[in-house]
Amino acid sequence: MNKHASMGRRTFLAFNYLFLTAVAVACLFPLLNVLAISFSSSDAVGSGKVSLWPVGFNLKSYSFVLSKPEFGQAFLISLGRVAVGVPLNMLLTILIAYPLSKGIREFRFRNFYAWYFVLTMLFSGGLIPWYMTIKMTGIIDTFWALILPGAVPVFNVILLLNFFKSLPDEIDQAAQIDGAGRWQALWRIAVPLSAPAVATLTLFCIVTHWNAWFDGLILMNRPDNYPLQSYLQTVIINRDLSLMTANDVLKWAEVSDRTSKAAQVFVAVLPVLFVYPFLQKYFAEGIVMGSVKG
Repeated sequence: MNKHASMGRRTFLAFNYLFLTAVAVACLFPLLNVLAISFSSSDAVGSGKVSLWPVGFNLKSYSFVLSKPEFGQAFLISLGRVAVGVPLNMLLTILIAYPLSKGIREFRFRNFYAWYFVLTMLFSGGLIPWYMTIKMTGIIDTFWALILPGAVPVFNVILLLNFFKSLPDEIDQAAQIDGAGRWQALWRIAVPLSAPAVATLTLFCIVTHWNAWFDGLILMNRPDNYPLQSYLQTVIINRDLSLMTANDVLKWAEVSDRTSKAAQVFVAVLPVLFVYPFLQKYFAEGIVMGSVKG
């Protein structure tokens, strides 16, 4: 009986690994195709000769994207946005989610503030009131215009709030018995136990800041202040000739729309691909396994 069960288990695992491997390979095909297009000649791409391997290998598309000094400046602005915006997002998310995860007995106005934040997700004033509000603060065309309007990601607050609520009450009670205050219970107990959730939300914030382009176009009056995605959107996608020199126009003639877009994808996605492996290990960890012994 055990032998048959063991054989069935091995068969299931083999089929499972084979199926997941096939899914992973299928997901890699589009990425490999885009990568091959970015390294191929415009003629080969236009004639449909490129699949998973570059044809007419060249770096002209990447040279076009990286040649302008404005690219480096935009890249640094995006790095600064991530370096400042992500810690601010996570700090405010934690400070808001933790008290909202408590009951009414501990936080009397908990429901009022919870609905206050939820309503901001359901109803929006629109683009013009949003812009006018930011303009009245005096931060238009400054670095802080990219940070402060989205400083509190309400969706992340709700996710972390529910995560904090799932922590056993015995942990918080034990901390109070040992003399820990609210701040100590938050930073020494709740946040470490919530490492998988915090890591996941941190990755969400990194991707959000890095991929944002619309706010840069709306809130920045000068192209010199564009973050990377806004710069690439203006120069490559929309082909704003006012931001291109004569040399840029000549280089643009050597590349195609598809190769330049493919290069843009990989230039923009590399930092996120670099960060993800350092946060991925937290995704599979148990939430509070072993924290409370019955």
